[in-house]
Amino acid sequence: MYHASNTMAQNSTNIPFWRDTRVLKVLFQILFLLGVFLLAGILYANMLKGLESRGLNLKLDFLRNEAGFDVSDSVVEYASSDTYLKSFYVGVLNTVRVSLVGILCATVLGLFFGIARLSTNWLVRNIAATYIEIFRNVPLLLQIVFWFTVFGSLPAANNSIELFNAVYINNRSIHFPSLQQTAGFSSWVGYLYAAAILAIISVFVLALIFYRKHAERMKEGDDNRYFMHISRAAKWSAVPVFLIVAIIGWFFAPESPFVLVRPEFQRFNVVGGIRFSASFISLLIGLSVYTSAFIAEVVRSGIQAVSKGQREAARAVGLSTGQTLRLIVLPQAVPIIIPPLTSQYLNLAKNSSLAAAAGYDDLFRIGKTIMTQAGKEIPVFAMIMVNYLTMSLTTSAAMNWYNSWVNRIKR
Repeated sequence: MYHASNTMAQNSTNIPFWRDTRVLKVLFQILFLLGVFLLAGILYANMLKGLESRGLNLKLDFLRNEAGFDVSDSVVEYASSDTYLKSFYVGVLNTVRVSLVGILCATVLGLFFGIARLSTNWLVRNIAATYIEIFRNVPLLLQIVFWFTVFGSLPAANNSIELFNAVYINNRSIHFPSLQQTAGFSSWVGYLYAAAILAIISVFVLALIFYRKHAERMKEGDDNRYFMHISRAAKWSAVPVFLIVAIIGWFFAPESPFVLVRPEFQRFNVVGGIRFSASFISLLIGLSVYTSAFIAEVVRSGIQAVSKGQREAARAVGLSTGQTLRLIVLPQAVPIIIPPLTSQYLNLAKNSSLAAAAGYDDLFRIGKTIMTQAGKEIPVFAMIMVNYLTMSLTTSAAMNWYNSWVNRIKR
């Protein structure tokens, strides 16, 4: 038997490389990739030749030119005298802002209505079902236009709706109070650094105490209890220590780190506070409501996928309905929910390109303006596609990491 295995191994080493299937597989894959790159190079060269014949090119030097147009919503300071690159950057930030806030709002609404869809209360269950069916089956574009029209019917700025002497609503924007930094903020930051250091030290001290207490079990390989105590130490020690020191620093700072700035009406418009334009709010509501209807169904299906025996066991040990949902059902449903939830997040980010329906200056709308003025369709389209692709891949990577982390904790 030993002699036969040696003979087979010797014969396999004597096979010429051009007859070895392992070498041939790698060789054919390399040749295929070379063919793909060669074809792509030929197509790219032909495209450049065709563009040159029409007096066009793919250079990005036009991005240094003055934009010459205003942007209604801007996260950073922007003026029409800034470059095309700055305006494009503003469009990217606007898209990221509405996508992130929309994902947060859609998740909260979807979780609420997904759980309400399974309620034993007839009224709650049917209200949730009506919400889901209406907003899931009405096209998103129509919803965005509807909300923008609703805002357009509100009073003008000089007749703004005032709520609690702090919120102003009109047909152009909504103004909320905002926090403004003071000179005492820098002093408070020092307390925050000290709070973080003390919190980390407290976790290490408790970890050392628990390690000595469970040293014998650690030697026997039972380290689950040790890590459980570490997590409890971080929860019951680090967080309180950080909050206590931060609160102490707030009161011992030379002055309050922040001051509340309320919006107020002056002459012809509302000034002060934080402003959200009607375009932004209309787009945000449309994206959030539309996507939340799909997320609600994802949550409902994930909860129903958990075995019924888990709920019966929870009731048997005396857990209430809320405790059963929070401690037993949802932790098991999360790994099931995350993959389809990722798709809904990606859809929301891509659907933000419908912002033009509400007049919101997002990445796509500003990109189209640059194309019209600079006459650089292909380079700008490529920049838009790369940015949307980057945002989608980043979102997908973050959700995939969270999914693997959840599954690892579950195991």
